Amino acid sequence: MSAGTFDWAAVDVAVPRPSGRLPGVSMAGFRQRVPAAVDIAMVAHPSVTLLLDLSEGEGLVYGAHGRHGRGSVAVGLHPGELRAGGRVGECLQIRLEPVAAAAVLGPSAELSGTVASLDDVWGPDAARAEDRLRAAASWDERFAIAADILGRWLGTRPPVDPEVAHAWRRTLTGRGRVRVERLAEEVGWSRKRLSARFRSQLGITPKRAARLVRFDHAAHLLAAGHAAARVAIESGYADQSHLHREVKAFTGLTPTAVAAAPWLAIDDVAWPASAPTRRPCSGRNPTSVSTLPSLGPPTGRWS
Repeated sequence: MSAGTFDWAAVDVAVPRPSGRLPGVSMAGFRQRVPAAVDIAMVAHPSVTLLLDLSEGEGLVYGAHGRHGRGSVAVGLHPGELRAGGRVGECLQIRLEPVAAAAVLGPSAELSGTVASLDDVWGPDAARAEDRLRAAASWDERFAIAADILGRWLGTRPPVDPEVAHAWRRTLTGRGRVRVERLAEEVGWSRKRLSARFRSQLGITPKRAARLVRFDHAAHLLAAGHAAARVAIESGYADQSHLHREVKAFTGLTPTAVAAAPWLAIDDVAWPASAPTRRPCSGRNPTSVSTLPSLGPPTGRWS
């Protein structure tokens, strides 16, 4: 199934209740009612992503940098061209803001620009987590289990420097348009020190982080149907050619292809910025699972 024809109407999406969310952690569950072969281009996002394959049988297959793997996977902050597919029945996706990722996975530098098997990242704990999640009776229970697992990791490692955490938050809220020199001034460090500490703790330089956050903002504008020329201006790119180069660098795709990417089309549902009222539907837990009867390019708010 090509990236342009993926049908979200055949997928149930579950999101946690607001009360069960951890700082810096977002989760969404996906259940394909009739497991079928899929092939989706994943779009880079300013978070470390965990994809936990809860399917029976063939399950998740992923490919990046010319290499392929199978099963649950951890995706670094800037993986380049990345595709996910296979016969996926159920999958739990967890997004970790870089500050949270450093606590859950260790120094994010180890995942910088990489896609790694979750077994390689968590060792035997990965298989145990998958078994617990598969055995759960509802998505609410799965989210609670995942929060428990992540909560045990949070706090077991030294937190990132407050200055680094501040620089990341400002980069995110500024949509990647705050200069590194300004960030260094705000925390009272030199640019060189901030860059070194930021990279060692989050696995990415402040400049690269700004590019990633700015790209993410632009990608959501493209998915919302805005013209590339307008997106370039609103996102702070020099011109449309600059936008095209950045989109290509982060995804290997053109702006037109990114605008139609299924991975972005689901963002407003799977990753709500707030907690909107959900339509009940069929599924394990009607109170937390939303069916998408007809989902085109999202409009309005973006996350």
